[in-house]
Amino acid sequence: MPPFHWWRTVFFLIPAISVYTIVLGIVSLASTIVDRRGYTAHRCAQLWSWLILKTTGVRVTVKGSAPPVNASYVFASNHQSIYDIPVIFSSLPHSLRIIAKASLGRIPFIGWHLKWAGHLLLDREDRGAEVLKKMQGMISDKASLIIFPEGTRSRDGAVGPFKGGVFLMAIDSGLPVVPLSVSGTVHVMLRGRVMTRPGDVTLTIHPPIPTAGMTRADARALSEKVRSIVEGSVTR
Repeated sequence: MPPFHWWRTVFFLIPAISVYTIVLGIVSLASTIVDRRGYTAHRCAQLWSWLILKTTGVRVTVKGSAPPVNASYVFASNHQSIYDIPVIFSSLPHSLRIIAKASLGRIPFIGWHLKWAGHLLLDREDRGAEVLKKMQGMISDKASLIIFPEGTRSRDGAVGPFKGGVFLMAIDSGLPVVPLSVSGTVHVMLRGRVMTRPGDVTLTIHPPIPTAGMTRADARALSEKVRSIVEGSVTR
């Protein structure tokens, strides 16, 4: 017999989140007709995130201060759960974008939102100059990027190795990197399980790290520095 939270997830949360996704996805897509910079679409994403957390029973405590919203940043976070995204989107005041595979842009509603709201949809064939061009477009919209340098979700909440390549985008674009530490989402939804639980989550926002003057050769050192900061505030 499955536990209570499995039944709650399958017969309440998944249908509810599906409704949020469809309704707000339609509003988001409609907004891009008049708001090409994606600000309204981002507000839809924030509301979508807040509704998911509220419905699931996730309580978020934010530690630290967000940097000024009149500039662009690369926010680098550890990755405990798929709930990291709604936690970050609902907690930061910035207009945020994510990196995703270009093929995701074809998925109804969520993918369409990503494509039309200015998120970075990349092909494997995209060269450095093409990625930089997309980054510059994001910066011109005063948006910021979220990256998960581990590349995959943690199975036990521990912070895995950070890939240095994703920090090349920050260095090439001259954007400050803001480390984020997420703790507790691993207990909300374990990787590989279709079941969520209410819980308490902490998001720690660390001071920005300037990349001005750095070269591509500094990407690995930057990656290790950010990982050390992030890991220092993560609890399991």
